[in-house]
Amino acid sequence: MRILALDFGSTTGYAIGTAHGLTIHTSGTWNIAPRRGDSPGMRYIYLRRKFEEVLGAYPDLSLVVYEQAHMRGGAATSYAMGCEATLQAWCAEKGLDFTTVHSATLKKFATGKGNSKKPEMMAAATKRGWTFADDNEADALWILDYALREVA
Repeated sequence: MRILALDFGSTTGYAIGTAHGLTIHTSGTWNIAPRRGDSPGMRYIYLRRKFEEVLGAYPDLSLVVYEQAHMRGGAATSYAMGCEATLQAWCAEKGLDFTTVHSATLKKFATGKGNSKKPEMMAAATKRGWTFADDNEADALWILDYALREVA
């Protein structure tokens, strides 16, 4: 089972792996923020393009796991819900399963504490031997690891 793990944001963290052998194949970040002169909705078009690239490279993709959006208020909530809706529609079109993991569940899985902060999550990822560009990629790696061990 090949899994795509996502940590949504203007810089979206991603990680791809398989349940067989708990293997992480690739990870990184995507900048999906609108460019100068773009409408705000372009971020969702950029996101769909990235999904299509992943499916092109990994046609055996079968599950997408992402961190559940929280009601942060204002633009942040609108943005997160837009990313979720974009992903869910794309998965429906492609016949892919998706699920979420709550941030507190993920933090407890990674560090043993459900209220860990970003530096603690990154330190735990480093301790696992993972290399990552930023907290977005580190979170995507944790989402993938959680999915490989607890969902797949």
